[in-house]
Amino acid sequence: MNDIKAVGFDLFNTLITVSPECVTEAMVRLTDTLRAEGIELEFESFRKAHRSAAVHFFKEAKAEGRETHNRFWISRALSEFGCTVAPDDPLIGRGVDAYFSSFFEYSRLIPGTKEMLKSLKGSYRLGLLSNFTHAPAADILLERLGLPGFFDHVVISGRVGYCKPDRRVFDLFLEGMGVKADEVVFVGDDPDADVKGASNAGLKPVWTTYVTDNNLPHVVSVAAGPQGDPGKEFPRISSWDDLFALLGKRPSAPELP
Repeated sequence: MNDIKAVGFDLFNTLITVSPECVTEAMVRLTDTLRAEGIELEFESFRKAHRSAAVHFFKEAKAEGRETHNRFWISRALSEFGCTVAPDDPLIGRGVDAYFSSFFEYSRLIPGTKEMLKSLKGSYRLGLLSNFTHAPAADILLERLGLPGFFDHVVISGRVGYCKPDRRVFDLFLEGMGVKADEVVFVGDDPDADVKGASNAGLKPVWTTYVTDNNLPHVVSVAAGPQGDPGKEFPRISSWDDLFALLGKRPSAPELP
């Protein structure tokens, strides 16, 4: 891959993992915040309504290629309990912030990630393209994990309004990276959003299966489709060493997992 000038990365289950208990804790914090505002809710009933709303809006988002947002899920879920609160109401905004505060505590870098990025930086332009509905939370999460300094360009779907696998979000990513599509390797775990999405946009996708190959506990998004094999034509890696080998670059950092 001597013609490669940039490497792009997905975030969740590619560079970081989120413990499964995070989502339950996030719902507890959301429900507690709404209760503190005077809205009486039974936790399990509200959780089911929230998930149902999320699935509904994710399906719409995927069909249109546009990102959804948690505030719409909360508003729709509350309506099932006879509570009318507009998605842009500050009350819901506080609930969204409370929900995502859980992610800051339960997210962890995949071993060797910083060393890998440090080794690639300078040889390639590095970018991040993540499907993350609430961009302010994504910004905080990246800062807490010490990642922003590695990237030349970051695209968060919740900020730009489009989400993978829609080609428009990849075009925005390429525009910010300042390179041509066929000059970019894009690394991600989702066969549809990351691999096929990047391929359809002209990038060179690499499917990473480190998380599943190592049986790491992780959150599976309700937006994720069937996690099958995207096809033998796409390179697959199970470690950062595999990525170095694919790029034809010897790691300058200590041995990676």
